[in-house]
Amino acid sequence: MKHACFLSLLLMLATAAFGQVFPVPDSLVQHALDGRKGTLILMDCESGQINDFNPAASAEKLAPCSTFKIWNTLIGLQLGLISSPNEPFYKWDGEKRFIADWNKDLTLKEAFQVSCVPAFQALARKIGEKHMQTWLNKIHYGDGDISAGIDVFWLPRQGSKTILISPLEQVRLIHALLTNQLPFSEKAQSALKKIMLIRKTERGAFYGKTGSGFNQARGAFNLGWFVGYVEVERKTYAFTCMIQGENASGKVAREIVEDILKSKKLL
Repeated sequence: MKHACFLSLLLMLATAAFGQVFPVPDSLVQHALDGRKGTLILMDCESGQINDFNPAASAEKLAPCSTFKIWNTLIGLQLGLISSPNEPFYKWDGEKRFIADWNKDLTLKEAFQVSCVPAFQALARKIGEKHMQTWLNKIHYGDGDISAGIDVFWLPRQGSKTILISPLEQVRLIHALLTNQLPFSEKAQSALKKIMLIRKTERGAFYGKTGSGFNQARGAFNLGWFVGYVEVERKTYAFTCMIQGENASGKVAREIVEDILKSKKLL
């Protein structure tokens, strides 16, 4: 009897500890957003429970920007076009680009980390329209529209329609990937995990990809994404942060996610 009571107490304590993650107070997210328009979605990958700060913003379909590199990479891995995080991936063509880290040869993981657009445009061309469309249809990625061009369809450009996806769709896709609901091989998923790893933590690991939209007319960033997941002890939480407005960028979206995860003791 005492043994059963002790086990029940342990279960209650464990449940209480995990229960502290949800709900995420609106005031906490509002403070992190600092007046910006946007949303933050956190999803428990075991239970499927979702904390959605702004359902209206979470349903808005937008250009995924460089968060699409998650799926571009995974499709390339699945097709055997790439295989290892540390393999030579990008051979610099000598053209000086505005991001210094793009002006050199890069491994696959390095190219992912610095979000090297020309490197992943080349990968998309290797995948080709037929295979790309097939896989986007298989995983139900956003509206599936790649008509803008095989190497630009995820990049917002004036006068051109991109593929569109909502923040809620983004987090559900990460959840589906982590719970083995998508038709990718274990080998491809394992390689992607290593590529997406940002850092190890005392209690687990932190994974993600930023994305930024740029307003060419104003010469400023106006859309920011950060999509990924965090492992903490035996729990995994998928997340998506999307922000819009002046100087909204992937870097800022990542900072928002990190602030919130730290406050919930997930980082």
